[in-house]
Formats: sequence, structure tokens, C-alpha cells
Amino acid sequence: MNPTLVLATNLEPHFHSALSEKSKLSDILLGQTRLVSTFTLASQLEQQYLYIADYVGMDRQAVFQAIAHQNKQEFEYLHGNIRRSHLFGKNKQQPGLLNSDKLVFICAESLLRFENLWHGLIQALINHKIDYNNGEQDQVNCQLVLIGNSQLFAELTYHDPKFTQLFPLLAESNSELDLNQHNAADYCRFLQALAARKKLTLQASALQPLLKYSSRQCEHQDRLSLNMVQFSQLMLQASVLAQATELDAAAINQALAELHFRHNSSEQYSAQNFDDAFIVLETDGEVVGQINGLTVIDSPDFSYGEPARITASVHYGDGEVADIERKSELGGNIHAKGMMILSACLYRVFGRDAPLHLNANIVFEQSYQEIDGDSASLAEYCALMSAIAERPIIQSIAVTGALDQMGNVQAIGGVNEKIEGFFNLCNSRQLTGRQGVMIPKANVCQLNLKPEVIDAIKQGQFQLYQVEHIDQAVEILMDMPAGVADEDDNYPDETLYGLVQQRLDKLAGHDDDPLTWREKFKLLFASRND
Repeated sequence: MNPTLVLATNLEPHFHSALSEKSKLSDILLGQTRLVSTFTLASQLEQQYLYIADYVGMDRQAVFQAIAHQNKQEFEYLHGNIRRSHLFGKNKQQPGLLNSDKLVFICAESLLRFENLWHGLIQALINHKIDYNNGEQDQVNCQLVLIGNSQLFAELTYHDPKFTQLFPLLAESNSELDLNQHNAADYCRFLQALAARKKLTLQASALQPLLKYSSRQCEHQDRLSLNMVQFSQLMLQASVLAQATELDAAAINQALAELHFRHNSSEQYSAQNFDDAFIVLETDGEVVGQINGLTVIDSPDFSYGEPARITASVHYGDGEVADIERKSELGGNIHAKGMMILSACLYRVFGRDAPLHLNANIVFEQSYQEIDGDSASLAEYCALMSAIAERPIIQSIAVTGALDQMGNVQAIGGVNEKIEGFFNLCNSRQLTGRQGVMIPKANVCQLNLKPEVIDAIKQGQFQLYQVEHIDQAVEILMDMPAGVADEDDNYPDETLYGLVQQRLDKLAGHDDDPLTWREKFKLLFASRND
């Protein structure tokens, strides 16, 4: 198996963008087919009300305005401190919104803060009548829609049967746009509509940086973010920085650069630790039992990649692969699961017929915070193979990938941040052309790298490998074939797995050539006859 280099055309998404002559208010509803169709259904049903499950970053006012405009209705949005008189009214002469012919959106979280108001609304909707304090009654005439998050809808459905009776219609909003169902031109109109709401205009050159940034937020080349709030804020920041209401590529790129600068202090401190050699990590040469893994430091507002040195040591024992992170209570449950899968993968290859007489210790060196996730299991497996076979690993290549029990390399998260984190370190030490990163092939569709990384890869100064199986990874990292077992499950001596097998036999006290399966059968048969 030969790992392949990722093609330059796959390093970032490619979009065909164009300005529309004029965007419409309805362009705000791009990707919200589920919401629009469910709203249409609710408007034709009596006493079956709609609940909209929104997402973080959805501009509720913009969506409500677009829906009302599309249906030629007036709307009101109640949120925050909701007054009973505003919703129910005082009497027939001073009715509230429930008695109006308007489209009324209510924030479910705000409404639930006032228990009496919530129960009063539920009762009014069940009876289809409004009871005033003076004994008068009136009809509920408005088209009512609740909006909140999907978790709140699930809790209300579970705990309140009356809510389920009244709000059987759920419309989940989409936070991302699938480019297999829509095209980039549709999304450009969406961006233009957002800009128009802020009294801004976009030049054609502004679209590409916005599209690339949007795709990166989704971590997929074929998806674009529908985070209306984030993009509206970014455009306003670009307008202030450029001192213009017509935004071009330079204005957007400046706003994105400032956004990164405001949040990257921890990334800079991390880089300084490597520069000062407080954290030891080699990017050249070869070392036995040591490999460069990749981690992501993630926070709600910013994330960046940071390389990590992983080491493995082996000695005679009973077959345990010890996770030092877990034993020191610095490893999470998913990381522990990854280590168990790694052990199962080891036994699948080398421990089918007999227990392994070795113990192994694997650790993230100089790690002082909790580590979770299984994305280091490929790197840990390679370090373990190196330690057993006493074959050095190339230190100029960093590795990320999750393993299954069959040895397949599976997708991981934060692939762009991880690649850029190792690239930044290598670039600060000077690129040699031998440095690079190994990623799962499944992650190629998520690549959206920064221009300086793409340029270095195109010029051959930095390499990016894609692998599907552990055998591909060990072959390039240790510069020798992994090996294919014969019918007796023995590997050729000149292969990596052959060296591993020889070392395991020595640990088990078998210095002679390994027995064939026929010899093992004869010994087993003879022992039973005795």
C-alpha cells in the first residue's frame, strides 16, 4: 500500500461566485425549505401551532420579516419581558395580540420565565378563547408561532402533554447550506441580502473570501454557514475598518485578519513555548518510539492546532497497553476508548494464536491538561510499532487519524487547524521540503487551508499525505514495507511487521524460528494424547 499526496486542487474549496443584480428579502430564507413548508402547512390548519427550532447565529428578526413579507402579513415578535396586557389585552376595547389578525412570534424561553403567562396562553389556545378580568371573552385570531431551541421543544414534549396537543408541528432550521442541493450563486444572494439589511453593499471581489470563510466554519468544502448574526457582524466590522459602505475583498480580508488577531493570544504563547524550547518537539531526524501527533486547543470563540510529542516504550509483561494519560486522570473517555481499539488492533495482527508477552506505555509528553478524543490513535499505534520493532520514525511528519479494530484510518476533527499548527512550527524553524502532515483520506473533503500553507505545498516545501489504513502510515513513517502475512501468519523478516514479530517472539522466550500452524497443531495433538 502506498500513501498518496493530496492534490493541490483539493487543498481548498472552489466556488463560482457572482453578484446578483438585486437580492430579495426572501433570500434570507435560503436553505430553510423545511421551515417554509411547515409554516405553510400550519397556516392552513386550525389549532395546530408551529414551533420553530432555531440555531445559534440565526437572526430571528430577519427570518420573521422574510416570512411575513413572503406571506403578505404583518408580524410582531414578543421576547424578553413579555407583558400580559400586550399578549392578552385588557378587555374587548383594548385587545392584545392574540385577538389580532397578525402573525405573532413568541420566544419560548422568555415566555417560560413567566409561569402564569405560559399556563394562561396554553389554556387560551385550548379553549380558543381569551378570558378578560371583567368577565368578557374574545376569540384567538392570530397565527401564533413559538421559537426556541430544539432541546426545549423536546423537554416540553416530554413533560407537558398539553404542549404536544397544541404544537405538533416542528420546523427545524438549517444552520448550514448543502452545495449539492443549492449553488454558490444562491448563497451570494443570501450574503447580499444580509448586507442590505445593514445598509451595505458587496463588490464581486468580496464574495470569495466570504465563501471560503463560510466553508471553513462548516469544516466541509461542500457546505456553507448560515450564521446570519456572525456574517452581519463581520460585514459591519469590515465597513468600519475600511471606512466604506461598499465592501471589497481587501475590506473582508482585513476584518478576518483583525478577528484572528483579537483571539489568538493563546496561540502565540503556545508558539513561544516551542521557540524557547520549553516544549521539546523535533521536526527533523529519526527517533525510535517517538512520533509527532496533532491536537486542537478549542474554546467557544477560537481554536488552533498544536503539535504534541507522543512516545511509547515496551518491556516484558502480560500484554497490557497502558494509557498513562488515563492512569494519571488526564485522559478522557473517548481517548481511553481509542486506546482500547488500538490494543484490539494490535492483538488482531499479532496475538491471534497466543497472548503477547509485552507491556507497553504510551504517553503525550509535556501534556498538563486533559486530553480527549481518538484522533491520536493512529499516531500512538505507529509509535508502538516503532518501539517494538526498534525501527525509528521520521520526525518531520506529524500524524493524525482515528483507528478501528480492522486498522482502517477514520476521519478526525479540526483537520485544518492541525495541519496549520504543525506548518507554523516548521515554518518558524525553516521549511526543508521533508516536513508534512499525514491525515485520513476521509478528511480531504474538509480541507480549507490558509494561502501560505497552500503555496508551500504547491512549491514542494511542505507535504500532505492521505492514508486509509495503518499499513500505509507505517510504511512511509518508518521507510520500509509493512509486510503481508503468509498462510501461517508469519511476516517476512525484512518487513516492519516481521521485525515486530521477531521481537515479540524474543519477549515470549522463542529465540528459534516461529512454528508453522502445522507444527502448532502437532504439538497440541501430542499434548492431548499424553
